[in-house]
Amino acid sequence: MIFSHMTSQLRTASVHQIAMMMVALAIAITETHAGEPAQPAGFKHARVLDAWQKYADVLTFGRGQTLALVDDGCKVSMPEWQATIDGRPKLRVAYDAVDGDADVKHEGKGYHGSTIGIPSSVNLNGKWGVAYNNQVAVLRGLECCHCKIADAKSLAAALKWIVENHKQYDITTVNLAPVDDLAHAEPVATEIDDQLAALRQLGIWVSAPAGNHNFTTGISWPACQPNCFAIGAVRPGKDIVVLDRHAKIDLVVPAAATSSSNAIVCGSVMLLREAIAKADYKWQADGKNLPEAMLAILQKTGTPVEDKPTGRSYRRLDLTAALDHVLGSTGK
Repeated sequence: MIFSHMTSQLRTASVHQIAMMMVALAIAITETHAGEPAQPAGFKHARVLDAWQKYADVLTFGRGQTLALVDDGCKVSMPEWQATIDGRPKLRVAYDAVDGDADVKHEGKGYHGSTIGIPSSVNLNGKWGVAYNNQVAVLRGLECCHCKIADAKSLAAALKWIVENHKQYDITTVNLAPVDDLAHAEPVATEIDDQLAALRQLGIWVSAPAGNHNFTTGISWPACQPNCFAIGAVRPGKDIVVLDRHAKIDLVVPAAATSSSNAIVCGSVMLLREAIAKADYKWQADGKNLPEAMLAILQKTGTPVEDKPTGRSYRRLDLTAALDHVLGSTGK
């Protein structure tokens, strides 16, 4: 429609008019590229929308990577997880580490795992998550996302499954979604620690939400553990730190709950990983392994945020700035 209308006008247009029409065409193409963001205010604040537009012809936004969602089960019949994008099913694989089978339906109190992948991964009816072309691996690792330390055994089994199967399913990123709703100032040694260390050495990003109780003396388990990045929150549209925070927080992200903050980060690091590979960026100068290097990039390109009540300073995700750092500010 745009093209046929412009073709008829070009026959009688002046050079100036042609230039103006080309500008209008460029704007129209840009505007029609981006889908509707799954979380509009948070995505805009974290500059996800800018990244979609600026790097539309550079990145694939998750294609070829799988995000493992480790939570309390999932209703995989939901349209979001039954979708097919460019011939690839959104749901690539499912595994129940509690029962040892492929049936990840919610049991007991489970509910969270059905939706936690939407901010990172949805691609349905024009609604997009950050890495909208990725695939997901759904792992049921416990009964309820509001967990207990005793859930470490089954969560460790879920993480071990990822260690053993990441190559087969192209798993690059893990959203470890549960929270125990307590304020841990120090790590709590459990069965998951060895698996977290193994995933870090494999170059697989693992992060978890800090919690949502406005604690300032600690954060939830498993986010408090070594080899698991802890993700906090700022209020969408304002750089005001909210919800659980502590010195262990690695990055803050605009969202109403830290589970969404973490989901946005998981999508973002998939884009950053692709940018690093595409640019042949020498990440070794930023960290001793790829996950630590990616965090360092997100931190140094992020916006400084002061939390006046605690006197702490954090870095807030700026996805476009991180991609600019790796790919160059021109976006080429």
